[in-house]
Amino acid sequence: MISSLLPSSVREAAYRRKFLENRDENLFMGSFESFAAAEAGAPPSKAVGYDNAPADAFYSHQVAFYDYPGLFWLGKSLDEGMRSIVDLGGHVGIKYYAFRRMLSYPQDLRWTVCDVPAVVKSGRELAVQREVTAQLAFTTEIADASGCDVLYASGSLQYLPTRMSEILASLPVKPRRIILNTTAVHAERTLYTLNSIGFAVCPYRIQHHDQLLAELAEAGYKRRDAWRNEGKPIEVPFVEGGEKAYYAGCCFDRH
Repeated sequence: MISSLLPSSVREAAYRRKFLENRDENLFMGSFESFAAAEAGAPPSKAVGYDNAPADAFYSHQVAFYDYPGLFWLGKSLDEGMRSIVDLGGHVGIKYYAFRRMLSYPQDLRWTVCDVPAVVKSGRELAVQREVTAQLAFTTEIADASGCDVLYASGSLQYLPTRMSEILASLPVKPRRIILNTTAVHAERTLYTLNSIGFAVCPYRIQHHDQLLAELAEAGYKRRDAWRNEGKPIEVPFVEGGEKAYYAGCCFDRH
């Protein structure tokens, strides 16, 4: 374990124990120089990454209050005739199932979740059980987002080793619209840390907010909307500026 994670006080030691024993809270610990360094600094006693997620770990019909900005722009996208949505890090189709109670999905909607292999396998099985395979598909390749109408990322960008600018640069045809929601950002800088999600620990990027928006603009997109997801807590204890992290979202359209 690198020095930045070693306890330097009773409070830090107690928090470290809480982090390592966590089962159901969303906790953060440590500061690292890069995403790779955070991954390398993960506690050896914990599984690392979402590949270890149980199939039903995040399945819920509930729509949280912080989902509504993304839900609004997805609904507007459908109203404008957009039909292909790539849900980056969408797990087993959580938002597809949750939002269909609130949005009128057109018959020709094609919602594709891009996630890690173990999650994709579970998602495909669930889609068969729920008889939604005509609309809901799965992939492990971000290249499948090339040319889609909407690239949607809800609470997932912070878990990816690649930034949005790198993702967009890799696509032969950029999406028409990008909708980000509950993305971890920071008011002053980019911070790399570890996130305990109970069954595993994940490297986690809290990106400088203005830098993220600038990346989208530089990639040829125009800002339609931006918001802050108030009430969804995030803090990295014992790290300078760790209390200045927050969750935010935005909608950008390609020029």
